[in-house]
Amino acid sequence: MQRGLDLAAPLIASEKVSKSFGPTEVLRHVSLAVAPKDVVCVIGPSGSGKTTLLRCLALLEQPTGGTVAMNGVTIASARGSSEERRAAREVRPDIGMVFQHFNLWPHMTVLGNLIEAPLRVKRMPRPEAVAMAEALLAKVGLSDKRDVYPNRLSGGQQQRVAIARALAMSPKVLLFDEPTSALDPELRQEVLMVMRQLAGEGMTMLVVTHEMGFARQVGTRVVFMDGGEIVEEAPPETFFTAPSSERAKRFISQLQN
Repeated sequence: MQRGLDLAAPLIASEKVSKSFGPTEVLRHVSLAVAPKDVVCVIGPSGSGKTTLLRCLALLEQPTGGTVAMNGVTIASARGSSEERRAAREVRPDIGMVFQHFNLWPHMTVLGNLIEAPLRVKRMPRPEAVAMAEALLAKVGLSDKRDVYPNRLSGGQQQRVAIARALAMSPKVLLFDEPTSALDPELRQEVLMVMRQLAGEGMTMLVVTHEMGFARQVGTRVVFMDGGEIVEEAPPETFFTAPSSERAKRFISQLQN
């Protein structure tokens, strides 16, 4: 159990979040709560707003309506008050993000990528940061890549480094934006194995994914989005065997064809 968390309360949540880019409304009144130890898998067709929702929760986009809260404290809204900005700064290290295309710093070694934020943000002593980074590299099976630059790694290895880098800040929740979509099938399994391990250890995770097997086997909840809205939300077995909405039924039938 993560310390200081109320397992009955949402760790991170959106309440009627909307997001527009100019005249284009990408999210429409989306409410989603993620409790500690949840593994929530967000699925749906391309352009349904999944990544935009994740970016709002990660404080990378500001909502144009509604609120984002962590541990019950509002950290983002359209208003963007000074209190919200202060609260966002305090919790930002608690929100880890793993991107589709890795986003590693190419001019730094694997070790450098892992220790940069702990050194700069947490003011961690370098020996402590290095020891922590080495432990995380062992965790994701990349101890031998400590001094290698990202361009010498496979895509699967780069994504595992990206996960280790996110873990280096000891986040309370990890947000994944289609972490395997840029990888071929064999490399996808490397990354999914690490994610399964994290889920088994109780890491709170919100995963935008096209990996239906992962969503069904590892997810605690499936959220199906379309047209900028949550169409359906259910436990995985219920969603994949007996979806309630016609839109979800069509989506699942296309997966089976």
